[in-house]
Amino acid sequence: MTDVTGRDVDLADVPAAFDRAAATYDVMVNLNPGYHRHLQSAANALAEALPAGSAPTVVDLGCGSGASTDALVNSMGHRGQAYAAIGVDGSAGMLAEARSKPWPTWVSFTQARAEDLSSVTESLPGLRGTNGGSADGGSDGVAGVLAAYLFRNIEDRDAVLRSVWDLLTPGGVLVVQDYSVAGSSSARAIWNAVSWSVVIPLSKVINRDTSIYRYLWRSVLDNDSVDVFAGRMQRAGFVDVEHRTVDGWQRDILHTYRGRKPA
Repeated sequence: MTDVTGRDVDLADVPAAFDRAAATYDVMVNLNPGYHRHLQSAANALAEALPAGSAPTVVDLGCGSGASTDALVNSMGHRGQAYAAIGVDGSAGMLAEARSKPWPTWVSFTQARAEDLSSVTESLPGLRGTNGGSADGGSDGVAGVLAAYLFRNIEDRDAVLRSVWDLLTPGGVLVVQDYSVAGSSSARAIWNAVSWSVVIPLSKVINRDTSIYRYLWRSVLDNDSVDVFAGRMQRAGFVDVEHRTVDGWQRDILHTYRGRKPA
């Protein structure tokens, strides 16, 4: 797909496209009614399901400019115990925006694509040893992973889900939030209308480059249905897989999934 500037965006180009959009990305999402509230709901779904025990590490996979990380910080703070949060994203521009914001000392960011989670575990000593523990055999691995608006940007979703499953400690939790209109003609119609009458025109005014938002429109149309993605989670080994939609105009468009690695 090509925007007015002549750029095409495919999966391999997504990090670079987000680099170009990074400076105005927060402006765009702040114009999306419910965006931060829905992220907070997803982060709460993660925090409330984390296994009890020692101070957990949680990963915000595809953290972007840090809005989902901020939601995690809010949720984890209510638990009343120490924790570490790591934001991971493939876009250097989006990470620069995230790092420019004030954060507690236990929040950090690292650049990596979701398809290469091994680079994250190798660069962060507390996460080495994957598959449920640290390098010294302890239990201070990753207790939770939040992935908001990420998986439709991944070609091999099954492989990334397996990598997340390996990264989590036994009993660890994955929460995914993303758009999907597959199987619903009304949701598809609403998504098309909002994308072409609101989102893409706004991106032309604010960002002068519509490519990432044209890609957003198409990627949602092409994304897995709710049942298909829930099935992927189950095949990756997650149990107690559940999903829900949101209220408002995004009902049956925005979905939140939660699954657990068996203890």
